[in-house]
Amino acid sequence: MAGQFQAIGTIDYHTGGEPFRIVPEPPVAIEGATVAERRMFAISDPEVDTLRRLLCFEPRGHADMYGGFITPPDDAGADFGVLFWHKDGFSTACGHGSIALAVWAVQTGRVARDPSGVTTVVIDVPSGRVTLRAHTAGERITGVDFVNVPSYRLAEHVTVTTTRGDVSVDIGYGGAIYAHLNAAGTGLAVTPEHYSDLIAIGREVKWALNGTEYARHPTDDRLSGIYGTILYDDLGTDENANPHQRNVTVFADGQVDRSPCGSGTCSRVAVLAASGHLKPGQTLVHDSIVGTRFHARIVGERAVDGFPAVVPEVTGTAYRTGEHRFELDPADDLGTGFVLR
Repeated sequence: MAGQFQAIGTIDYHTGGEPFRIVPEPPVAIEGATVAERRMFAISDPEVDTLRRLLCFEPRGHADMYGGFITPPDDAGADFGVLFWHKDGFSTACGHGSIALAVWAVQTGRVARDPSGVTTVVIDVPSGRVTLRAHTAGERITGVDFVNVPSYRLAEHVTVTTTRGDVSVDIGYGGAIYAHLNAAGTGLAVTPEHYSDLIAIGREVKWALNGTEYARHPTDDRLSGIYGTILYDDLGTDENANPHQRNVTVFADGQVDRSPCGSGTCSRVAVLAASGHLKPGQTLVHDSIVGTRFHARIVGERAVDGFPAVVPEVTGTAYRTGEHRFELDPADDLGTGFVLR
């Protein structure tokens, strides 16, 4: 196993402060006819999972690392596919990663830059096909629009008993299933000084709901499970009467998204739309715990999986942080590494 991991090339980005490690040529076979099938293969395949751990765990990564293996697309309608991974496994969706991938695709020439200044990048992910539009000014990418799969609210006002008392959460799907919780209801605020407590309550809510009916996707059980808890502060409205919120998404098992969370923002759009707090023509101003910002809006409405759904569009950007060549010395007794959380 160690011998095949002598030279693994990655290109790293961050989107709103959240890392994304791109592996253009994974040195393992990832089988399946679609990206959704490849995800299920990866979950059960020791070689693919070893590669994930090698690139995610310390000392090459950390407990909050995120990345993706580039794969073929499902068909000729997309430019490529991606298999998302994090500390605890392989996710169904990743908006911040999709934004980083669009920047990478244009910067590397994998997708030819459109001279109009708007380049469309189409990616197959486990939850479906997503479209991104990279906006350019000369050689510089100024922003990326992420158009996600249709998103919808699955449940509202679900009571969860926690160590901070009973709390009320909404459940929304945005490529992954999230529980939404007003941080004020737990006596907390989405600020760095509450970081540890936000992780703790986020984990509590996730694991309290994960095995229940609220965690079940209505048509595809591969998408079931509470992926994360979105704790939010309601900051009122901006000068244009748009809703303004700050959130932290605690996903997987205690992993924290430093960005406003791409698929989480889509889930937030769906929940706010269902409650009438975000209407077509409005923009959700969505901040992260570190002060970075996404803007999100509704660009379509339809019925999906028996629910009234919206098509959300999230705008952000990503920046390259480095290019790496990782190795695994066969004599290294730490092997693929470790995590302390």
